[in-house]
Amino acid sequence: MHKSAAKTPRIGSSRPMTVATRRKDTAELRAYHRQEGPVAAANCAGHLQTIARPVAAMTATYPNESTSTRHLHRRDQFILQITGVTAMMTERGHFVVPPGHGLWIPAGVVHQSRAWGEVEAQTIYVTPNRERKASDTCRLIRASSLVEALMDEAVRIPEIYDQNGRDGTLIEFLLTEIARMPEVTLHVQVPPDPRLGEICKAVLVDPSSNLTLDHWADKCGLSRRTLTRLFRRETGQSFSGWRQRVRLLEALARLGAGETVTGVALDVGYDSPSAFAAMFKRELGAAPRHYLRWTDQEVALR
Repeated sequence: MHKSAAKTPRIGSSRPMTVATRRKDTAELRAYHRQEGPVAAANCAGHLQTIARPVAAMTATYPNESTSTRHLHRRDQFILQITGVTAMMTERGHFVVPPGHGLWIPAGVVHQSRAWGEVEAQTIYVTPNRERKASDTCRLIRASSLVEALMDEAVRIPEIYDQNGRDGTLIEFLLTEIARMPEVTLHVQVPPDPRLGEICKAVLVDPSSNLTLDHWADKCGLSRRTLTRLFRRETGQSFSGWRQRVRLLEALARLGAGETVTGVALDVGYDSPSAFAAMFKRELGAAPRHYLRWTDQEVALR
């Protein structure tokens, strides 16, 4: 996945910066509030939400396939994915967060995360503020290079920053930019109807399952027509369209963890890699082999 690196060069530097060099530099910048693993991140999150400032930030890493507990926060949360892929289950839907994307989770929303690949993410915790009019729903965005640069700064300012100085201005600018980012649709809605909820949970556990709508109608004691109508009313999609979206999200997470296109295609229920690749490109506009890659090996500072 392309990730713009339009950052201000160091004084006296005239050579282009490679991806590896940029990653090393930004890793050093993020080390100030860096937490290693889910337990350390959870402990730090609890501490940060007691800080007497509107926003508190950290960077955290999570080993492949590690999971958090089901939890909620007193503050709004914004997570920016740096490396790896995070699968996030919430009460309001299931999201997949690839590199270069961010997820806004309002205060009080129960959620649980799972890491695919070695994950690094930056997080801010934001005190709810009616005047700011932050989103009260979960929003997945594709982050601009400006949001990425502002997050890089946010994770290394002091916990008790000067709200009337440079750091306070930076934080307010960051929140403004997050709010104006366009939403993307790498998520599926989980319907509140308990009968449909059971169907959805079963598909999320096993996206490769080809159990038909007739099977689920019998299991729920509904007619096929009634189940079709209910599913579309509560999710905005047909059952087959919803299941395809689940398969796409599962595939994104596993591709982000480094699994092969062929293996992922077969495991999520497609008969061939070509059929899977066609669906993937139709939905996301790029082939699976290219979606999560850098578009250039060299990134020049401008």
